[in-house]
Amino acid sequence: MDDKTLPIKKLSPEIKAQLGRQNKNWEVDQLGRALFEQTGECVFIIDMDLRYLTANRQALLLLGYDEREISGMSVSNVISLGETLDQQIVPGDQSNIYERILKKKDGTLIPVEISTSIVSDEKGLPVYIQSIVRDISERKATEKLLKRNAQSLSVISEATARLLRSPNIESGISEVLASLGKTLELFGCVIFQVDDFSGAPQIQIHYQWLEQNESGFDVESAINPFIEKLIAMSDEVFSEIKNIPEYSFMAVPIQGVLGSRGFLGMFDRRNRLSWPLADFDVVQTATNLIGAALQRIQYEETIRLNEFRNRMIVESLPDLLIRIDPNGVILDYNANPNHPLFVHRDMITGRKLKETWPEEIVDRILGDENKKNFTAPHWLEGFQLPFSSSVYESRLHPINLNEALIIIRDISDMLRLNEMKTDFINRASHELRTPLTAVILMADLIQQGGTQEELDEYWRIMRNELNRQKKLIDSLLMAGRLESGMMKLESVQLDLLPVLKESMDAVNPIANKKGVSLKLEAPQGPVNILGDNGALQQVFINLINNAVKFSPEGSQIKVIVNSADGFIKVAIVDQGMGISPDAISHLFEKFYRAKNVTVAEIPGSGIGLYIVKSVIEELGGKIEVSSQLNNGTTFTVHLQIAA
Repeated sequence: MDDKTLPIKKLSPEIKAQLGRQNKNWEVDQLGRALFEQTGECVFIIDMDLRYLTANRQALLLLGYDEREISGMSVSNVISLGETLDQQIVPGDQSNIYERILKKKDGTLIPVEISTSIVSDEKGLPVYIQSIVRDISERKATEKLLKRNAQSLSVISEATARLLRSPNIESGISEVLASLGKTLELFGCVIFQVDDFSGAPQIQIHYQWLEQNESGFDVESAINPFIEKLIAMSDEVFSEIKNIPEYSFMAVPIQGVLGSRGFLGMFDRRNRLSWPLADFDVVQTATNLIGAALQRIQYEETIRLNEFRNRMIVESLPDLLIRIDPNGVILDYNANPNHPLFVHRDMITGRKLKETWPEEIVDRILGDENKKNFTAPHWLEGFQLPFSSSVYESRLHPINLNEALIIIRDISDMLRLNEMKTDFINRASHELRTPLTAVILMADLIQQGGTQEELDEYWRIMRNELNRQKKLIDSLLMAGRLESGMMKLESVQLDLLPVLKESMDAVNPIANKKGVSLKLEAPQGPVNILGDNGALQQVFINLINNAVKFSPEGSQIKVIVNSADGFIKVAIVDQGMGISPDAISHLFEKFYRAKNVTVAEIPGSGIGLYIVKSVIEELGGKIEVSSQLNNGTTFTVHLQIAA
């Protein structure tokens, strides 16, 4: 049978009238019935009153009705969301496919795609309406999923753009967490770290977002029950549902930023984390984005700290740093404010170095090899500038052909130190060589022989010179131990008077030989101080011995003890040749000897007073000198009073 099928998109009133006069019974031959039942499509037969005549098995299974229930049922009971069949036929229009929602017997709704057409008899008269229905639930779910995924990715992309443009990445991460939470219908998102390297595992929350009505939710307490599992599954996605209180929790590892224990945590109540695969893709995208942002924060923080550290190092250097181009223009300038050549960088940057320093000095600093481009390092040692009394050295280091770094260092102190070292070596050599020369001479004389009196004199001189050399070596060793800190003095409570008496007794034989008297003026009873007995004896023996050495015969040396200004003061007063004012400031330098002492040919090494001062200062005291030429000298030692 060659049936004509016409879409019923638009029915004219005439055709409607003809259809209304047709037999409402649906009849078909056996072959048609078999095809009707066996087709895989859902087929409904509808009369012209828009009531179902019958439906095949697929259609009945779709709606949940049997054939008796659906027969005679109005189409409006099944098709929801508006009337769809009362439309006018347009001749030649073969397409009438549209989407609607069908209501099943149990009340559930199902999205379908409907194709309708009119079936006519041999005479061309309409007989019934044929409706083919296709279930599009899966397609609709996929479309919804794709739409949601596209929306989620759009939200994440927008948040990414804001994050990368924002000068404050940390606030941007919070926005990404908020966007992620709202897109996936979560109530909380957090970035956290589990620290299990020191004792019990600890949770550190770095960033978090919570819905407004969840502001009282304790994120750390909510994660705590899962710590052990998180540590065991640090490289895998973790999810679990907690019933008391009811929430579901998921943690996605953030690799490479927060160590091996960094996670993106999510909290859900509605969907209980039953997300489709596309949502996990969104979560993974957000996780990667946050990981990259955290990595950027880490890099920026590292760069900032390095810049700060480098700046602190540069600013703490005692040198003057100048960066210049081949034309001699100062590109950058840094100097410690205490540097003798300090000028604020704003006043000198952009000027030529030759406008600041003499041209001849600048040419020497650059070197002949760097007149056009910077090609080789150049070191200039020892130059002076007209406006400074210091001596400087410069070191030029090329950065590239068009830039070089010049380091200017004040070497005045170093030169003075070298002079002091040279002077020390010369003086020490002289002091050690003089007694040694005398000893060698006496040994030669003894070897040549002589009278007993002559030999006794030779032996006496040799013994004195050797003792002199031994004392000098002992003094040098003691000075070295004091300077290096290897010699530690024990400061204890002791009575000063016995120390002074023993020191005077040690010097008394020398004083008697010279006819000089020693007198102690001290209060009755003990004078308690803090000090070291052996070290103080060495101090006072040295000072009293010096007083005897520089005093004339028949004079008197007084050792006066009193207290003032919180100290015990010991003054050694002589009536000797005195010290010139210009020499007093140098008295305690190693190997220093005043000119009048040298002229008078009074023996000595010049290191004793250096040791005296070092010992007294080590004990927390101080020493002062007052003197007048040819009218005596007074050394006053200040020592701490014992409590």
